[in-house]
Amino acid sequence: MKFLAIDVGNTRLKWALYQNPHANAPVLAQGAEFLDNIDKLAEGAWSALPAPERMLGCVVAGEAVRKRVEAQMEIWDVAAQWVVSSAAEAGVSNGYDVPTRLGSDRWVAMIGAWHRTLAQGPARPMVVVMVGTAVTVDAIDADGRFLGGLILPGHGIMLRALESGTAGLHVPTGDVREFPTNTSDALTSGGTYAIAGAVERMVQHVRSHCGAEPQCIMTGGAGWKMAPSMSLQFELVDNLIFDGLLEMAARRFAA
Repeated sequence: MKFLAIDVGNTRLKWALYQNPHANAPVLAQGAEFLDNIDKLAEGAWSALPAPERMLGCVVAGEAVRKRVEAQMEIWDVAAQWVVSSAAEAGVSNGYDVPTRLGSDRWVAMIGAWHRTLAQGPARPMVVVMVGTAVTVDAIDADGRFLGGLILPGHGIMLRALESGTAGLHVPTGDVREFPTNTSDALTSGGTYAIAGAVERMVQHVRSHCGAEPQCIMTGGAGWKMAPSMSLQFELVDNLIFDGLLEMAARRFAA
């Protein structure tokens, strides 16, 4: 049962075709497209793929983009199924005030992170960080309950906001420095340390609330940019959302 996983973010669509919908299933093909180019998938990257029998995805880019993706999937006889966050799934419970309003990418990433941690040993509290167009920093306790999380702008949004709201500042190509001595380095360092500080503060909150040291997992297209600037131990995972989609699909399509 070939399985297609799709992650539609604010900037790019990432996809992977697996041999079957199970954790650690072999990857048959994978790729990524900027949202401007997704209308070419059916005639391009997807044209030579074997037809998937099941599909599950998450989309945060809006309904119009979702419909464009579904139009590209018409080359196969497969129903499009999109994750909507729920009160509980795959061993994780949702503590959001209105569970369905939690971003599906956050929900899927937390499920992926939870099962990744269980595969490594006993359950423990977690902080799950996604660094992309926006940054999310989410907390899970040792019982698999999502406690809550932070949302803050990613690097690009921060810099564009400063550029549009402050005379004389332009999007920089600076470096991260402990003590920046030019404007480009100051802007790049400020954005990086703002994200690092949010992660460190959430780790403190979880440590205090749970009485245990949380495991920190980071993912997202810009996660590698943060790695050198983090002062706490963390695991950098490339495709955490795909991990979560596989865990959800294994249970949804078990029959």
